[in-house]
Amino acid sequence: MSESFSNVNIATDKNLREATFYRKTNETDIKILLNLDSVGNQTISVNTGIGFLDHMYHALAKHSGWSLTLDCQGDLHIDDHHSAEDTAITLGMVFKKALGEPRGIKRFGYAYAPLDEALSRAVVDISGRPFSDINLNLKREKIGDLSTEMLPHVLSSFATSAGITLHVDVIKGVNDHHRAESAFKAVAVALRQAIEKTGANDVPSTKGVL
Repeated sequence: MSESFSNVNIATDKNLREATFYRKTNETDIKILLNLDSVGNQTISVNTGIGFLDHMYHALAKHSGWSLTLDCQGDLHIDDHHSAEDTAITLGMVFKKALGEPRGIKRFGYAYAPLDEALSRAVVDISGRPFSDINLNLKREKIGDLSTEMLPHVLSSFATSAGITLHVDVIKGVNDHHRAESAFKAVAVALRQAIEKTGANDVPSTKGVL
């Protein structure tokens, strides 16, 4: 597989956490623009060619307080795997770039998010150590045109690429749409909390580096 990258940090101020990232392979062609600090002034546009995946990314951006433009041209004539995986990898890359050095942030975040009968918990550590433990326990083969096996893979791929620790558990629920959406919303709120600025300028680690 051939792969090429180009990325540009479009921030004009060191305190403005935003970036653009391009990733092109033989399987996908992806462009992402991300601003981490858009609460109250968000612009969200997502097009992966997979409706339910668009819905999950939109929920993630909305409840994280991000502005997100994500466009993916992928080999959907094969299946949904490459588009789902590669968008998650690229989103993790641009998140890490936009965040920059994890200085003056809370670092840890956790959230519970309900959606009707479903309830999910997410815990985040902006640790610099990529790890994920994702337990959605979905039953259906697909939600819309997205294979349900791809949903935990998307979250895991994002965490690995972003260099964060992420634990996600769907605690209860019957409807798989509700279970998945509550999980992504919980991740969003936990991320929003973890990257919140504290007003300090320290690296939140006893090591002095993350």
